[in-house]
Amino acid sequence: MSDHQQAFAQLSDAMNRAVIGQEHVVRTLIIALLTNGNILLEGLPGTAKTRSVRTLARVLEATLGRIQFTPDLLPSDVTGTEIYQEVDGRQELRFQEGPVFNNIVLADEINRAPAKVQAALLEAMEERTVTVAGQSHQLPPLFMVLATQNPIEQEGTYPLPEAQMDRFIMKINVDYPDDAAEEGIIRLVRGEESGDAPDEPRLSQEIVFAARRALGAIQVSPNIDRYVVALVMATRDPQRYEDSRLKDWIRVGSSPRASIALDKCARAAAWLAGRDYVTPEDVRSIAHGVLRHRLILSYDALAEDVGADKVIDEILQQVAAA
Repeated sequence: MSDHQQAFAQLSDAMNRAVIGQEHVVRTLIIALLTNGNILLEGLPGTAKTRSVRTLARVLEATLGRIQFTPDLLPSDVTGTEIYQEVDGRQELRFQEGPVFNNIVLADEINRAPAKVQAALLEAMEERTVTVAGQSHQLPPLFMVLATQNPIEQEGTYPLPEAQMDRFIMKINVDYPDDAAEEGIIRLVRGEESGDAPDEPRLSQEIVFAARRALGAIQVSPNIDRYVVALVMATRDPQRYEDSRLKDWIRVGSSPRASIALDKCARAAAWLAGRDYVTPEDVRSIAHGVLRHRLILSYDALAEDVGADKVIDEILQQVAAA
């Protein structure tokens, strides 16, 4: 195991100590960090979504910007705006950076903001720049958006359009912890209140950039490429699998961004496992996170209470690894 892999193992351990019972969330956040992607976290209140993000920023000594999305938010509240400042006795128009100019941006309850605000964040996520008054401003080299939304409280929300959902490399469903994890959470918070917080490592951001470069050396065989393509094509042309209900459940399949994300995340999973090659299991391990927000289900699926995860389970069962 290389020094960079050991550093990421330390990062994973530190986050799992701070966020008990959410190992799959921690792993997905780290994979998104490695692949230079953005994450959508969907879960009920109190499931440590914000705590996960804060811990990640703290260990990486990264700046954290938190935006509480509300219906009255303006694009300038996210990106920043030009303001008049007095410089040497003269009034000058200068750009004042908004909270998006941080290494890690927590977009809390992103579906509560109107379309213009969501579009402003979309440019930052995709282009890594912000344009104000015709001028482009570059975001930091380490930049990651982690957006949250509540799955049950839909009153007064603006659902994200499919085009914007597609910009998130993965979507995580954050569930309530089990009995043992709940007891661990109580003891953890009790210890923090008494000043007995666990020690955390401090990692250089350069480790992240070095790890991203290492992903380029991960070997991907033609068989894995064909497997990735077959998974995505199963969402677009489910009629190929006549023995399954896929054709009844899927209305619109995944875009080519899904194939790119499956490749990137599978290579990251292989690197975290200490291998220099991708296996079919690496692809399967990240398939749900990559695909669940890139499927539009049919009325039949909704009527039968079939969710995206069940559809992906069926795809993985039907599509054989080459």
